[in-house]
Amino acid sequence: MGKVKILYVDDEAINLMLFQANLEKKYDILIAENPFTGLQHIAENKDIKVVVSDMKMPVMNGIEFILKARLLSSEVAYYILTGFEITEDIQEALNQGIIRRYFRKPFNIQEISREIENTITDYYEQQE
Repeated sequence: MGKVKILYVDDEAINLMLFQANLEKKYDILIAENPFTGLQHIAENKDIKVVVSDMKMPVMNGIEFILKARLLSSEVAYYILTGFEITEDIQEALNQGIIRRYFRKPFNIQEISREIENTITDYYEQQE
């Protein structure tokens, strides 16, 4: 298996750059500056394994984006990144299995990387 493909969606350019710079050696990183571009990436890249989305974005929040994304690709592991405390929406998404976990901003790249590794090991390698 080659590099695992990950999509990161965030409306803040600096976060996109940091995420990509920190993880691109280990993973194939796609970035999207808005949910619509994120949905387009998911539609065009059926090999995306992990999606990390910012929660607070204009037009569509992270949970709304993930609900739409799951219609295109339900086999992806979805995560939310938020600069705020856990909200009722995020807790509900966790309870319903819409997202696997949420991360706090500023993000801890080691924590995210460790979670991605666990996801790949637990979920994807079992299917091979």
